[in-house]
Amino acid sequence: MNEYEQIIPPVINPHPQHPQPPKKQKNHTFLKLLLASVVCFGGGYGGARYAISTMPQPTPQQATPLPSQDNEGKSIQTTNSSDLPIQDIAQIAAPSVVEIVSTTKQQSFGLFGGMTMSQAAGSGVIISSDGYIITNNHVVDHATETTIKTSEGKTYPAVVVGTDPKTDIAVIKIEANDLTAATIGDSSLLRVGDKAIVIGNPLGTLGGTVTDGIVSAIDREVTINNEAMTLIQTNAAINSGNSGGGMFDGHGRLVGIVNAKDSGTTSSGATIEGLGFAIPINLAMEVANQIMDNGYVADRPTIGVSLQTLTQAYGEYKPGLYIASVVPNSPAEAAGLQQYDRIIAADGNEVSTYPQLSKVLQSKKVNDELVLTIVRDGKQMDYKVILGASSKQ
Repeated sequence: MNEYEQIIPPVINPHPQHPQPPKKQKNHTFLKLLLASVVCFGGGYGGARYAISTMPQPTPQQATPLPSQDNEGKSIQTTNSSDLPIQDIAQIAAPSVVEIVSTTKQQSFGLFGGMTMSQAAGSGVIISSDGYIITNNHVVDHATETTIKTSEGKTYPAVVVGTDPKTDIAVIKIEANDLTAATIGDSSLLRVGDKAIVIGNPLGTLGGTVTDGIVSAIDREVTINNEAMTLIQTNAAINSGNSGGGMFDGHGRLVGIVNAKDSGTTSSGATIEGLGFAIPINLAMEVANQIMDNGYVADRPTIGVSLQTLTQAYGEYKPGLYIASVVPNSPAEAAGLQQYDRIIAADGNEVSTYPQLSKVLQSKKVNDELVLTIVRDGKQMDYKVILGASSKQ
């Protein structure tokens, strides 16, 4: 069972009026993190999707990394006069980016019932010449039909190889050969101020749009869809329709997969601009490779519980993070954890929400020990959990 799927908000108490978990945990730095694709065509389904493409086909070039060293002798990528002009970067990168259209069917419970159908546009990046494409999970989530269009204007039906909601990464596959795959960069070498080029399909109708900026921050901790993520921040323009597209460096190397933007106003009324985010390519490719090999992420540590966050007191239950159910034969069951236990700490770190627990789990591996501090019947207790491996449902 996938850990993300285990930690869905179940119902702790079957009685009505049960508080629902917050729709989204917000980082104090940001007002409103939006998945960077809210381009939906049709009625009845609010989807988030993206795309990229329709640039003239150039002759692909392979850029050579230009390393230097920091004070500790670590090799780093530099942003200087060796960076290519934006025109050249666009020519190198655009053939690897595709537009994605996802079709979703949903049961309608209106006057006439039946099924409704909607389409949403998104982006993806070719990562192998034989048709594997990386994109965001939310671009193809629940899609019943997926179609891609290359920068040459050719269209192909695609199948979803696998998805990973926890990292918002998915891999799809088309039957094609001799495709232009992106040159994969190294996101760990990025520095603040490095050039950042984003190619996407704003509004689902402007395929091949190129925007430029810089890396505004690295290792930015944000919470999206109740998942703690560490992302690259950029001021390159990102709009609805960009998700799943690529962030490229000054040599046209893929260094990130665009997945979110921040927009709106702060509590003081200040307008938010120029805040976009991308999943570092090192993490994205690690997940994509596991999806291509197994259909899912096979080595993610799991506790084996379903969790529910209460934001306010409910009967005898105080606000906090509760175990709603324990998976049979799981590490949690072996450790002695029980339904309705309130988790208050993990390895000594105070937790009261799932994103806080998730952040602790991100540093763990299968077979590692995790000490959970819980409250049961008014008593505080510590339980040692030997983390297991996730499995495909």
